[in-house]
Amino acid sequence: MTPPYESIAAVRFCYGFRPGEARAGPEALLKGVARGARHAGRAQSTLPGRMKDYATFARLRRSPHAGSEPEQRAARSALDRRFALDSSERVRQAVLSPHGFYERLVWFWADHFTVAARNRRGNVVVPSFEVDAIRPHVAGTFAGLLRAAVSHPAMLEYFGQARSTGPGSQVGLEQGVGLNENLAREVLELHTLGVGADYAQDDVRQFAELLTGLAVDRRTGEMAFRADMAEPGDETVLGRSYGGARERARHIDAALDDLSKHPATARHIARKLAVHFVADAPDEGLVAHIEAAYRRDGGELMPVYAALLEHPASWDRLGAKVRQPFDFVVATLRTAGTDHLTALEDADQAPDPVAALRRMNQPLWGAPGPDGWPEAAEAWISPPGLTARIAWASLIGQALAPRVDPRDFIETALGELARDETRVAARVAAERWEGIALVLASPEFNRR
Repeated sequence: MTPPYESIAAVRFCYGFRPGEARAGPEALLKGVARGARHAGRAQSTLPGRMKDYATFARLRRSPHAGSEPEQRAARSALDRRFALDSSERVRQAVLSPHGFYERLVWFWADHFTVAARNRRGNVVVPSFEVDAIRPHVAGTFAGLLRAAVSHPAMLEYFGQARSTGPGSQVGLEQGVGLNENLAREVLELHTLGVGADYAQDDVRQFAELLTGLAVDRRTGEMAFRADMAEPGDETVLGRSYGGARERARHIDAALDDLSKHPATARHIARKLAVHFVADAPDEGLVAHIEAAYRRDGGELMPVYAALLEHPASWDRLGAKVRQPFDFVVATLRTAGTDHLTALEDADQAPDPVAALRRMNQPLWGAPGPDGWPEAAEAWISPPGLTARIAWASLIGQALAPRVDPRDFIETALGELARDETRVAARVAAERWEGIALVLASPEFNRR
């Protein structure tokens, strides 16, 4: 029997079931995206405040005599505690949000525009990237999302763009510093047109020159446009000229807007959405349908999401995708229910989701490269990966067992999606915790 749309939606497009939460169809999923983005748009950036703490640490690090050893340790520990709190709050946000599709889209776009925390400065800046550049723009246009992502300090520092200098600029001529093409290349190859699109190395070079001037205010940590670092004159990207005698940030915005409207960008985004949400090798009709919506509405994202949800292929072959570790960990905590989250956190061996993600090889803000996390099933279903999942399922089972019956838990976690074999295993397990763990380790819970 085919599961109802609401059950498929909860698993494929959200983070699974939660006790007492109504299951939503396509229309409700889209409303949740709009609500989530509106709420995020009211949040204020925390980056300037974060940079004050980092400035204290950096001052003590640069000048060993500026403070005592205990002061230096305290500054270092304060940054590490903030990053640990950011990490645990990131997991809780996905677990507790009533807007599951919105949360999944936030993860998708943050991965599309990957930035990684490689050091303590990155630990300070990168968590704000999602808050400032991704969450408020998920329900807007791709152009707006692209501009916000490319100009965010986390992106500029991740690719070394903040130090990229036009050879003919004032700073370039005075100091002999040069151009960095990294961000220009990745915007074309990963963020917009896609690998294999029709652009040349000269487009990369000219685009890199256009991007010069995007810098970071070292005091506040925010983006600052520096005309003295910007390459003067016109640059030609994909046959169009941008810039002028005096460079402006708006010239960069114009190029990003044009890239967002390029047909290759529409195809690239459509395929990535279909691969992430539906199947590693998605139905070509689904990809074409999403692409058509993108092109018809000029990159408006809500019609793109509607096209994803309305195509029949999006509701076929449930289980075609493996849940990535973050998806899996969040789903286990959601299915435990809000009433039991405190019990999980207070258990003798409290399950630590952030540590579990590291063991599953998907640490938060730690993607291995600018192309983000792999989508293919074989990247996640390996002997070490399965061992880490089973260990996490066992910890959850042991923490929930005193108050949860596995026969009830399987209905909460899987409902009509549970196979007969999983039902039997949960019922006959020697220990209650084993029954719960078997449900969480089952194939149907680990796929969507």
